[in-house]
Amino acid sequence: MMKLFFSKGKLLLQKIENEYRIPKANELDSIVPGTEHSESVGTYKGEECLCIQDDTVSDIPSDYEFVDVRSIPSLTDDTELFILAGTANHILHWSHSNRYCGCCGHKTIDKEDERAKLCPSCNTVIYPRISPAIITAIFRGDEILLAHNRNFKGKMHSLIAGFVEPGETLEACVAREIREEIGIKVNNIRYFNSQPWPFPDSLMIAFLADYESGEITVDGNEITEAAWFHADNLPEIPSSFSIAGKIIRWYQEQYSSH
Repeated sequence: MMKLFFSKGKLLLQKIENEYRIPKANELDSIVPGTEHSESVGTYKGEECLCIQDDTVSDIPSDYEFVDVRSIPSLTDDTELFILAGTANHILHWSHSNRYCGCCGHKTIDKEDERAKLCPSCNTVIYPRISPAIITAIFRGDEILLAHNRNFKGKMHSLIAGFVEPGETLEACVAREIREEIGIKVNNIRYFNSQPWPFPDSLMIAFLADYESGEITVDGNEITEAAWFHADNLPEIPSSFSIAGKIIRWYQEQYSSH
């Protein structure tokens, strides 16, 4: 059995030479105190995995390191570990956020027959929340629109994204987010793919859309720069572990002259 141990949102991994690994349960128990509650998070390389959280732990052996889940792809090039750690991060966030019932304030307990919290006072059942968000690649001929969000590091550019609002279809959300953030209209909205994005609880639903009309006008709040780019002259883009990176590289393969 393996244990994914989180503290202040970061995952504890053992570093052996230049490789990172999840510690075995008995190894982890010897370096961090036992925690009152753990959650099952599936299997990894054939072994059952639990996830636990304790934000008070900071003193760890020199061959262990707390890493940000987003950095796992660059540290390990391990898609399976990235998905597993992300799932654990999602579940732990949900568990911590629902220790008390939002309806009556009573302390919740684990529901025995499924992953859910149960309020023993008013019988409210609380399932893990998944927040749907769209992300869209916009095309104008052989060009793609890429934007810089003020929260991005450096000069990285990516696709337009945003959360679905109550009463919206996914396609309506695509059109609204694009209009609000960069001021243009799109048409021919079609589904591309999806990806869990547990930071802390999103599901990214990716679309493609075609430019219809308007001039780029960034909102200045989230988006600080946006422009049309050709496949042979792209700015810094997200890694291929993210669905944004996958779409942009897919576009690049279609239109690059190299």
